[in-house]
This record gives sequence, structure tokens and C-alpha cells, in this order.
Amino acid sequence: MSQPTGKLIGVKRKHSDENQVEAKKPAMEETKRANFSALVNTNGLTKTSPAVGKPTAGNVKKIVIKSMKELPRLPENYQDVAWQKLEEAVVAIQNSTSIKSALEDLYQAVQNLCSHSFAPLVYSKLKSLTEAHVQSNLAQFLAESIDPCVFLKMMNDCWQSHCQQMILIRGIFLYLDRKYVLQNPGVLSLWDMGLDTFKVYIISDPLVQTRTVDGLLLLIDKERQGDTVDRSLLKSLLRMLSDLGIYHEAFETKFLSSTEQVYRTEGQRLMQEREVPEYLVHVDKRLHEENERLLHYLDHSTKRALISTVEKQLIGEHLVPILQKGLDALVEENRISDLKLMYNLLSRVKNGPQELNTSFCTYVKKRGRTIVIDPEKDKTMVQELLDFKEKLDNIVVTCFGRNEKSVNSLKESFENFVNQRLNKPAELIAKFVDSKLRSGNKESTEEEMERLLDKIMVLFRFIHGKDVFEAFYKKDLAKRLLVGKSASVDAEKSMLSKLKQECGGGFTSKLEGMFKDMELSKDINIAFKQYLAHLNQPELINMDLTVNILTMGYWPTYAPSEVTLPAEMVQFQETFKKFYLGKHSGRKLQWQPSLGMCVLKASFPLATKELQVSLFQTLVLLLFNAADELPFEEIKAATNIEDAELRRTLQSLACGKARVLRKVPAGKDILDGDKFTYYKDFTNKLFRIKINQIQLKETTEEQQATEERVFQDRQYQIDAAIVRIMKMRKTLTHNLLITELYNQLNFPVKPADLKKRIESLIDRDYMERDKDNPNQYNYVA
Repeated sequence: MSQPTGKLIGVKRKHSDENQVEAKKPAMEETKRANFSALVNTNGLTKTSPAVGKPTAGNVKKIVIKSMKELPRLPENYQDVAWQKLEEAVVAIQNSTSIKSALEDLYQAVQNLCSHSFAPLVYSKLKSLTEAHVQSNLAQFLAESIDPCVFLKMMNDCWQSHCQQMILIRGIFLYLDRKYVLQNPGVLSLWDMGLDTFKVYIISDPLVQTRTVDGLLLLIDKERQGDTVDRSLLKSLLRMLSDLGIYHEAFETKFLSSTEQVYRTEGQRLMQEREVPEYLVHVDKRLHEENERLLHYLDHSTKRALISTVEKQLIGEHLVPILQKGLDALVEENRISDLKLMYNLLSRVKNGPQELNTSFCTYVKKRGRTIVIDPEKDKTMVQELLDFKEKLDNIVVTCFGRNEKSVNSLKESFENFVNQRLNKPAELIAKFVDSKLRSGNKESTEEEMERLLDKIMVLFRFIHGKDVFEAFYKKDLAKRLLVGKSASVDAEKSMLSKLKQECGGGFTSKLEGMFKDMELSKDINIAFKQYLAHLNQPELINMDLTVNILTMGYWPTYAPSEVTLPAEMVQFQETFKKFYLGKHSGRKLQWQPSLGMCVLKASFPLATKELQVSLFQTLVLLLFNAADELPFEEIKAATNIEDAELRRTLQSLACGKARVLRKVPAGKDILDGDKFTYYKDFTNKLFRIKINQIQLKETTEEQQATEERVFQDRQYQIDAAIVRIMKMRKTLTHNLLITELYNQLNFPVKPADLKKRIESLIDRDYMERDKDNPNQYNYVA
């Protein structure tokens, strides 16, 4: 039989009317052939071309193609013959045997059947073949006593074979898939039909599904226990469940439940058996392992639920024990890597960072309080606080990622414990600064000193009693300036600049005045030397006098003392007084012998030395120019030095390292009746010897006096604040007045102290209680 082409060929000649030539259809009976598929090689086309000669310039052909008017008919019984071949091919694929027919013939047969409305029949028969074959594979999975691993391999082999079969079958029935399936939305594609068939007849069987899922969970559990398993098998079967659309309902729910149980048991056991650092390393290892499983065979959609389950059971459920058992030790030992791991792991669970921050603050307060409260640690308190703060800052930055809440909490914790001991930290910080700014402190470079001062300022910000710091800092600064003990003027001014920036100009105005006095004193001494040069007084040539003019309001208050000075010194003082008052009339000079220092030339039989001593030490030593031995009482009468001060002075001269006097009887304490002699055999390798200067060492009395001055200043500030508030408000209740005072005062004060000051002002008629309401105060104009 000759099959029409489905296209018509027409010939049109130029310069003539258009003629159409239609190929005639031969009678089917006359041209019938034995085998319809033998025409496949012509692709179903019959070409008819009229005999035409070679075209010339005026004889050009033009081809016009028109649609076929009707679809050619198939031979009788064609669909039965064609389907038989297709069925044989499908069965051969399912049985893994060779296909007898050519694939091109099979494909053409499918196309011919589909083109003549047999597509639904073909699809139905193919589906039936597929279902029958898949169903025949079910029995092997229902057998009893199958090893789980063997079962999984059988399932995987069956699945892989089924997939390969469907790929080959779809290749033959591709025309059916592309035409019929696409034109009918309710019909599954051949691949989806194959998946659905496998799902319905095999994996949906309760026993098969249970064995498959349990086998998968068993393999994963073995891997968690450290055994080596076939990950490719796991990946293939889990992909199968995902492709069949039952991954979540059949596997994931059971998998997550199993995971929760495994890690709940493991977490409880390991928290008892291991130290926190080891436990955290194990948790991190487990999280890494689960991420590896997600990467290698688990579906990515499981990631969030899986990791969340592990985090909850290994971290979230043990949050408090981890912190209570491990945090303090890790911080104390400064174990940076372990703390960083702890922060990273705890940040993965709800409330983890907050609980860590709370525990961290609790540790800081507890540890810091032990440093501040213990009086035995006063000598090392500030350095310990600096080291503690540096360590904690490093932990917050390196381990906690400079978390804002951790930074703020650390500041609050420091402020809390530093002020647990009232006023003392402020005093000790001032003394620590003094020790670092003295000239004897040579171990630091300028850059190191600047960094140290910055660290000290951090501690300074935490203290509430800044007026206490100011009082002690002012007293120590005065000593450094007056006896030339400052290590660096630049360092002194740098510290002053930092204090001014932190507390304002009012805080440092007096300190700046002290520096200004020292600068002016230099100019005054230069002018005084020029003044002496024009005087004709030879007795003043053997001595050199340097005077520091101190403005009383800027410097600490020094108790006036009258001592007996040698006539030469008195004459020098009078000369300077005449010179100074001649330039600054109306001013009053008050000499402070306790702050003076001298350099004496001392002649010993073995050598001549220079002694750098205080004025009190000078007055004592000068007495031995006229006598080799003097009792304590005569020295006291000759010098008029206060008793306690004289005993300290004699102790430094006769009991210190450089003993220029000898005490009889020997001993460290100076008692009434002790005698002192000039030490003729004194030797020292140095030419200039600095004998311990008592005025540089703060006595208990001086410390108490400084604290008392701070207390008195606070009384004045409280009184002034109360009067200022009442003058503005006129009438105020007690509670509101107390609240206003707390807002204005910049130092810690107790309510009882405020009440005392209020009572004092009432007694002095600055304010009065309301007659009708005793809890209310009225300002008295």
C-alpha cells in the first residue's frame, strides 16, 4: 500500500497561469503490501515530481506546499499487530532480555497509533503491563526473617531496575508521553505513572514500608555509633522515598523521633560523665556529623528540624548545668577556645545567649568582689582589677563576638562590685596612679604609660566616689610636684587631660592651678636669683634657696607648724619675703617646713658625701655640727619639731638603710631617753645619697585627715544642694527632696546622712517643717 504524504506538491511556472497538480491516491487494494511497517524507511512520505526539463532563465519553478485534506487510514488489524510488538518489547525490558524489533520501528508504531486516536488504549495497556510487573516483585519483600541490610539492598535493586525500565519504556513511548499526556492534564506522565505504580504496589504495603524505614533508621543509628555504613545505599533509598512523595510522612517523622531519643539519652549520660569542655567538643562533633548526613544522603528539607532537635537535646536541655558546671572555671583559666565554642553552641538555642550573659555577670561580680572587699589585697587591688578587666575584655571580644549586651553587662558588673567597698577603691586607684607617675617608675615607655593611663581611666569611670579620688590624687600630685618626683610632665598633663575630658573642667581646675603655680614659681626663682646678685650680702652666697609659691585654694591644706630654723635660713627667708612682697603687695606668705627639702654637704672621715634630705632631717643633722652626741630630749627642744614627726625623722636617720646617725640603745623604735651620735665610720658607694624622706610616705593620720576633708566637703555639697532645691521649689515633701538630691549629688550617700543634713538646715533656719504636714518642708526666705 502506498501511503499519501500528508503534503501536496504543486508546480507553478513563471509568466503563466497558476496550475496545481495534486498527487492522485492509488487504490489501496491495488497497491496493498504485505507489511505496513516496511514503509517506515520513507517516513510515510510518497514524493511525486512531474518530469520537467532543466530550468532556464525564463522557466523558474516555484513549489507551494498545502495541507493534506484527510488523514490516511491504517491497514486492517494494524493496532493489534503494532501493540503485540510493543508489548513484547516492554516485557523484554522488564525481564532484562533483548528486544527483537528495531527501536525505530517501535517508536513509529507508537506514533502511528497515537495519530489514529489509539493513544488512550496504548496508555491503558502500558499501565496494566507496568502494574502487573511491579506487583510481581512484591512477594520477595514479604518473606519472613530477612536481614535488614539484605532487605534494603533488595529494595534498592528493585527500585533501580524499575527506574531503568521506565527510562527505556519511556524512550519507546516518547510520542505518547509528549502528545497524549500533554494534551490531557489529568493523565500522569509515563515516569510519574511508573513512580505511582511502584508506590501503590510495593512501598505502600505496610510491612514493606515499615521494614524499609526501620532498616534505614538502623543504618543511621549504626553510623552514629561509629560503624561504617553504605552511604550510597542510604542516599538511593531516601531519594526513592522523596521521589515517591512519602519521605516526610513515612521516614522523616520517625527519623526525628529516633534522633530525639538518641540524643536525649546521650546528653543525660555525657553530662554526668564528662567535663564541660569535653562535652562541648562532643556536641560540636555531633552537629558536624548531622550536617554531613544532610550533605550525603538526607533530604535538605530535614535540615532545620534535625539540627534543631540535636541542639535542643544536647544544649537546650542542659543549658543551666553547662553554665553552672563549666563557665566559672573556663573564665578563671582564660580558656579562650573553649569559651568561644561555648558561646557559639549556646547561641544556637533559645535563651542561650541570655543565660550565658547572666552567668558571666554573676561570675564577674563574685570574682571582682573578692578582689575589692579583702583588705589584705589593698596593695595589689588596682593591678588585679586592671588584669581582670583586660582578661574579661579579651573574652568578650574574642569569644563573645563583641556582643553588645555582654559589653554593657560587663560594665554594669564592674560598677557593681567596685563600689561594694565605699571610697577605698577610689583612694587606691589614686595611689596607684601616683606610684606609676613617680620618677622612680622607669619600666614603662611613653606609649606603655599612655596605655596604662587609659586602662586606669576605665576603672575610674566605674567608681562613684570620684571626690575621694580627687582628694588623694591632689595630695599625691602635690608631693610629686614639690619634691620633683614626677616621672614625666607629659604623662602628668596627659592624665590631667583625661580627667578633664571625663569629669569636666570643674573637676581639674585646682589641679591645673597647681601646675600653673609651679610654672610661675620657676619665673619667680629666676627673678630672685637676679635680685640676690644685686645685693651685697656675702653670707647668702654659701646657700641656695628655691621657693615654690603655692596658692592656698589650689593645694591641699597643710597644718601650719613652727620649727626652729638656723639663723642663716631665717635670714634667707626674710630676704625672699622682702623680694616677693615688693612685687606682690597685699599678699601673705606662710612657710610650710614640712614640705621643704635640702641637699647637705656631709664630711665623714672616710669620704665627703651629699645628703638629699627633708627640712626636718636637715634641722636634726645640723645640730651635730656642734656636738657628736645628743639625747632625744635636747634634739626636740632645739628643733621644736612635733613629737611624732621628730621620732619618724630620727628613725629615718638612725634606723634606715643609710644610717648617718647611731642610736643608743639600738632598736627600730625611738624612745624617750635614746641618745644619738654622729656616725664617723659611715660609708656608701654613692656620692649623693637620698635618705628615706618621711614626707613622701603617707601616714595613717594623713589618710584619715584626707578622708575627713572629703567628708566635710560632702557635707557642704549636700547642704548647698538642699538649699538650692528648696529655694527653687519653695515647698517639697521629704521623699521628693531625697529623690532630687540623689539626682544632683555625684557621690554615694545614705538616706540617713541626708536626713541629718536636712535637720541641720532646719536648726539653722534655712528651711522649716510644714505645720499641717510634718512630712513636708518649706523654704525660709
